[in-house]
Amino acid sequence: MKLKMVNGAAELQVSEAAFGREFNEALVHQVITAYRAAGRAGTKAQKSRAEVSGGGKKPWSQKGTGQARAGSNRSPIWVGGGKTFAAKPRSFEQKVNRKMYRGALRAMLSELARTERLVVTESLALEAAKTKLLAGQLKAWSLESALIVVEATDEKLFLAARNLPHVEVIEVSALNPLSLARHDKVLMTVGAVKMLEERLQ
Repeated sequence: MKLKMVNGAAELQVSEAAFGREFNEALVHQVITAYRAAGRAGTKAQKSRAEVSGGGKKPWSQKGTGQARAGSNRSPIWVGGGKTFAAKPRSFEQKVNRKMYRGALRAMLSELARTERLVVTESLALEAAKTKLLAGQLKAWSLESALIVVEATDEKLFLAARNLPHVEVIEVSALNPLSLARHDKVLMTVGAVKMLEERLQ
């Protein structure tokens, strides 16, 4: 299989195992849902009637006062009372094994390659950390909105990209299904492609 280079003249030969798979929508959906769920803090906490301070004495007699029966002034129906179904800290994590996660990445990369939304460049080195330089280069390649995948951290590239609202720079080691789904096009360096091939074999 071959990937399109941004200059349009050449193509990069890549492995079918990583970039030539069928698109599995159900698997991709499950993995993205699990990835987003794992990012939830789950730290919300409220107090039940057993945890709110006070309420030890019965407010008034059971009978003879003309008021409704009450056993505690910390009942959920009282102001200052506990919550009926108090929220507790919890984990939203969903189990996704390594085989499923890598399978989803393969499916997404293959679909991007099949629809010609995945392009490759030999390198993406900037002379200076200037947003204008990167924006001009991406515009020349018709990639105003794109995910840029590099093999190693490039501070100039990162600083140049952070002011572009529809551009994200990410290392191969941090590549995830959500980032791939968020962007319409993906630009990878040749080094990043080779690293992904090894990772997804």
